[in-house]
Amino acid sequence: MLTTEFRTGSPNWIDLGSPDPALVATFYGDIFGWAFVSAGPDAGGYAFFQKDGKNVAALGPLTEEGAHSAWTTYFKTDDIQETARQVVEGGGAVRAEPMDVMGEGWMAQFTDPQGTPFAVWQPGKTKGLEKTSEDNTLLWVELHVQDPVSALAFYKGLFGWRSEEMPAPGMTYRVLSVEEGDQQDASFGGVAPLQAGQHKARWMPYFAVADADDIARAVEEGGGSVLIPAADVPEVGRIAWLADPCGAEFAVLKPNPRQA
Repeated sequence: MLTTEFRTGSPNWIDLGSPDPALVATFYGDIFGWAFVSAGPDAGGYAFFQKDGKNVAALGPLTEEGAHSAWTTYFKTDDIQETARQVVEGGGAVRAEPMDVMGEGWMAQFTDPQGTPFAVWQPGKTKGLEKTSEDNTLLWVELHVQDPVSALAFYKGLFGWRSEEMPAPGMTYRVLSVEEGDQQDASFGGVAPLQAGQHKARWMPYFAVADADDIARAVEEGGGSVLIPAADVPEVGRIAWLADPCGAEFAVLKPNPRQA
């Protein structure tokens, strides 16, 4: 389960790049109850989504030419320069070189060998998200990619992740965990092959919710769209795939009691 006791390779930050930050700030505030708090006059429009005064995500304007609205998952690194070197060595690409973010930490953005965007955060004063794995916070991240086996080899080289295969309808699902600790307790995400009709490799964030059906209705009422209606997944919970009004995709999960 994802916690805020971040270890190497843990998802420790998530942010949304959007062409209309004001619109989506209102949207996510309505569906998740998040407050929208500016990071300050020198932050270039970057701001935090907060729950109970704690950072649970962030939002900023699109900065890359040709970029589309999307959530980006960041993983904890202890040596961002070495991680950047290993990304290139492993066949990936650097989209944004490592940079110091006003003493709060170091960030860099990459693309893996199959074209999936992701990022890393080396903590400074800011360790990462301040709330996870409770209602309306990040619970899980999921990689959808054409070749899961080679993707696992790439990310294991960066972060030392472990994986465990689970049977799933029509595919093999692989549960990811960080290198240290009990494998189930240290799990934070999964890897699935792209399915029919899916063409874009991506990291999909899952936010925990009290009622996936209610959130799906609120998304449609707020101008977003339902990509996959809420449905039960055995031994996991009730899941829906959604998109905000600018097209950024995300998922929600009402976990089974034993998963929470």
